[in-house]
Amino acid sequence: MPETQEATRPPVTIKKYANRRLYNTATSSYVTLDHLCQMVKEGTDFVVYDAKTGDDITRSVLTQIIVEEEQKGTQSLLPISFLRHLISFYGDSLSGLVPRYLDYSMQSFARNQEQMRTYMQSAIEGMFPFNPFEEMGKQNVAFFENAMKMFTPFYNKNGIEGGPAQPQSPLNDLQARLNALQRQLDALSGKDGEKK
Repeated sequence: MPETQEATRPPVTIKKYANRRLYNTATSSYVTLDHLCQMVKEGTDFVVYDAKTGDDITRSVLTQIIVEEEQKGTQSLLPISFLRHLISFYGDSLSGLVPRYLDYSMQSFARNQEQMRTYMQSAIEGMFPFNPFEEMGKQNVAFFENAMKMFTPFYNKNGIEGGPAQPQSPLNDLQARLNALQRQLDALSGKDGEKK
């Protein structure tokens, strides 16, 4: 229901006065280009009219927002080669197709952006090798624990038969387990030697 209401809601009217001030008629307040930029990001539709002539100047205001965002230098979205190609299409016989092509491409990109965010997150995580090594370390510890349980019937989590649990570092804990395993292997080897 809210989406239907949002879709049927008329766009907000913004008036631009001769002093270049922008007036939001919905909130009865003056706004800046930054405010309009935020409205775009929030999905709020608006149209901008010249207060004196009544002309729709939405395109030029949106273009001005893009120019200002590009000049901030924090994040440039328009590569120079793209801008050159775009300029070269003005007056070209194919110029009528360019707006539709760009609009279709951006709509397609917007539809797939969530999937692309997931791919980017996976790619960034893949750049850091610690996660796989951490996982392998956990698997190795689990392997040793299972081996100790098989060979030591009275094994506790600190690798000590019977006695109370002592606080140990993971490295000491692993060393204690290996030592216990080695003792059991030696004991088994000794018994086999006695049988022979």
